[in-house]
Amino acid sequence: MKIRRLFRQFKLLLLTVLCLFTFTREWPQFGDEFTRILQLVGQRQFDFLSWEVEAIANKAAGVLANHDAFLDEASRKQTVLDFMTLIQQVQQLDGQISQIYADPNVADPAAATAVLQTELAQKREELAALQPVAEAIVQDQVGQILVEEEFGVLGQAWPLVMMQMNPLPSLLIVSPRDRIERVYGVSLIPGLSTAERDALETAVFEQLNLSALVVPIGGLGTYPAMIMETGSINWLAEVTAHEWAHHWMSFFPVGWNYGDPQVRIINETIASIFDQEIGSRMIERYYPEFVPPPALPALPAPTVPTEPPAFDYGAELAATRVRAEELLAQGDIEGAEAYMEARRLVFLQNGYGIRKLNQAYFAFYGAYAAVPGATGSDPTGPMLRDIQAHTASPREFMDTVAPIATFTDLEEIWNEVVVVESQ
Repeated sequence: MKIRRLFRQFKLLLLTVLCLFTFTREWPQFGDEFTRILQLVGQRQFDFLSWEVEAIANKAAGVLANHDAFLDEASRKQTVLDFMTLIQQVQQLDGQISQIYADPNVADPAAATAVLQTELAQKREELAALQPVAEAIVQDQVGQILVEEEFGVLGQAWPLVMMQMNPLPSLLIVSPRDRIERVYGVSLIPGLSTAERDALETAVFEQLNLSALVVPIGGLGTYPAMIMETGSINWLAEVTAHEWAHHWMSFFPVGWNYGDPQVRIINETIASIFDQEIGSRMIERYYPEFVPPPALPALPAPTVPTEPPAFDYGAELAATRVRAEELLAQGDIEGAEAYMEARRLVFLQNGYGIRKLNQAYFAFYGAYAAVPGATGSDPTGPMLRDIQAHTASPREFMDTVAPIATFTDLEEIWNEVVVVESQ
């Protein structure tokens, strides 16, 4: 018992030390572009300091309580699955209530949703009671896979796997109009309506002559990581590993240089490649019934097509970015923007509801180069996947890419690992 108590105190000390990284802030010069963006955002900016204080307190209480340590493996698994089910029920109730409020034929939506609101409140109470234990179990399960992949210190993953599920802030992405580049990002409070998002984007465009887009996110690399509520254990495993990868990279050049747009793409792509491996291994170990079925072998294409080919979203998006960048490089900003809007309507007609397709859209989604599409012709994703294919384990892959501080570093590592070994 004394050893267990000392170890819990050690975990608390590590948590406190790691959280110090979160409070590093940079303050812009008064009157510059970023200050004016913050003025437009106003009270809609997300308060990270308050969230961190509360999250750290919650995690410290969970470490001290250590309730999950008294459960056997079957009970731990069932606790997490019960938690997932509760989230699904809460999300379903939220959706039903939202539909009633959106229905113009409902004269008194408050009265019409009274029963649903009561049920939702009860489910939220159950969820709050179960959340610390369920999160601690998932943290331990992901952490155990990481230890087995040689990311451990004293039998624990380093950094400690720490995450908390919350309604997530959205993110205001700002790019210049004459090129695709994320120059600013501001986190906004959860729950902004589509009208509020559009009004903020329009204000940035009209007052600062910048391209803007408010986007949803699935997780944030705070410490503890902030993760969207989800009823999918597969997605939770991956996003927990994804955010942990950011925490690990923060100790290396590829994390230190995250502010550089090219390195940000590299960093996010590494995390996206890494999370798929660790997340899938966690599911295979602890939740094997949720392992996706193997992909069916592709059937040979008919010699004479009988119908038009299906709309290829990734290829179409990549082609759109390439053409938009060509127009911007020619100085035709208005032409590029008109082209992207026309293409947005094409995506809409094919079932892809992109609300706004502009420079800021590609500046944000192009940072995730593990899957082709929004990155256009950017070689980052293919190069990192090549490096992964030539490394023997997730640890070797992460050690190989950790020194990257510039895109030139990525090219040099790719040449050393892929080209030289292939010769």
